[in-house]
Amino acid sequence: MRTRFASMFGACWGRLAACTAVLSLAGVAASHGAESAAALKLRFGGDQTQTRVVLELDQAARAEVVSDGAQDGHVVLTFAKLKVGDDLDGQGKGLVKAWSLEKGLGKARLSFDLSRHGRITRRFLLPPSDGVTSYRYVMDIEAEGAAPPPQPAPTAPQPARTRVLKASSILPSAPVVIPDPEAPAQVAGLQKVSLTDLLATPRKSSVKTAAKAVAAKKVIVIDAGHGGHDPGALGNRSHEKDVTLAAARTLKARLERSGRFRVVLTRDSDVYVPLENRVKIARAAGADLFISLHADSGGDPKVRGATVYTLSDHGVDRATHSVFNGGFIDVQLPGRDLSVKQILLDLTQRTTRNRSGAFAETLLEHISTETPLLRRSHRDAGYMVLLAPDVPAVLLEMGFITSPEDEAQLNDADRREKLMGAVAEAIEGYFADPASAPTQVATQ
Repeated sequence: MRTRFASMFGACWGRLAACTAVLSLAGVAASHGAESAAALKLRFGGDQTQTRVVLELDQAARAEVVSDGAQDGHVVLTFAKLKVGDDLDGQGKGLVKAWSLEKGLGKARLSFDLSRHGRITRRFLLPPSDGVTSYRYVMDIEAEGAAPPPQPAPTAPQPARTRVLKASSILPSAPVVIPDPEAPAQVAGLQKVSLTDLLATPRKSSVKTAAKAVAAKKVIVIDAGHGGHDPGALGNRSHEKDVTLAAARTLKARLERSGRFRVVLTRDSDVYVPLENRVKIARAAGADLFISLHADSGGDPKVRGATVYTLSDHGVDRATHSVFNGGFIDVQLPGRDLSVKQILLDLTQRTTRNRSGAFAETLLEHISTETPLLRRSHRDAGYMVLLAPDVPAVLLEMGFITSPEDEAQLNDADRREKLMGAVAEAIEGYFADPASAPTQVATQ
């Protein structure tokens, strides 16, 4: 039965074109030399204030900025070693109205027409990692001046101007409706509420509740690892519990300055909070995202770098066991049939894991400019703080406290501010994408 539901909802998840513009550039270079890179994909994310452009390449490449967009809203970069078979163009997203990739005399020219004046604020190259085989040349474009009035979100994918537009299928772009098989036959008036509203015991399933949830600020729960009698890992001059609390407070202040979030800390002092209570705090707060901050440790002081964890298959089994065997995760599922409840929980967990994974990748891209990453920087584990079936969650190991370089960074206020600023930017970018909107279910 799980296979049948996976097939049915896999078809729904394939309709993502409105969520993230992913432009496939396969075939850009019919043939290329060993020293020249080939463009594989061009992706966009963000909004009319900030837009991220990611050019995927089969090998490393360097670019020169000819125009950063500040003068005329036209961004131009040239790549000295980028093979282009045919001139290509297409539609963008956010600040980018349109793009083109053209071959020239010894150089490839990548251009963006902006919807308003903006400029490139950051560029960096990410090497292959964590199963991603391509290099990623990342550009952040930020608007200048007052933001334009908000436009209604598109209800269907925007058509491409050329044959190269291709949609991604990471997350659903339309509500997934799960009817309760045991509901009365008169289903014409079914109400829709978010999965979070459905699964949290104190919340009521109503259109009014769902509307308020959409209009409210996004709720971010920040968990400072360890605390009290549990010091966590020990460095040469600091304890993990102290650096995580300092980072949590810094991140909270940074997010609250934006005015877009309501931030909850699982602890705001040197106290011990049981792991299951941290999950309960997140669910009780109606969290849209949970991030647990930690500092890693190892036997070799030369090992350093950040890592992000999301829930493993073993963790999913732990959460399922807790739900159906009287554990600490109290989830109320509709209907009386156990098999139906299991299917609903499975669908919920799958959607939540997809969102967690999407945020983890966004988080790694942002923090990579402020701190080194381990070679395999996105990992999975069954940590208890990641078990909530209805709250996207990640655990961020900010670095190795046993590394002198990482420990110095974790204890330096300025560098901590920059690292948490990158985390905040990742959170802002994640929620700027329509794919982060709550999935919908139908209840009786």
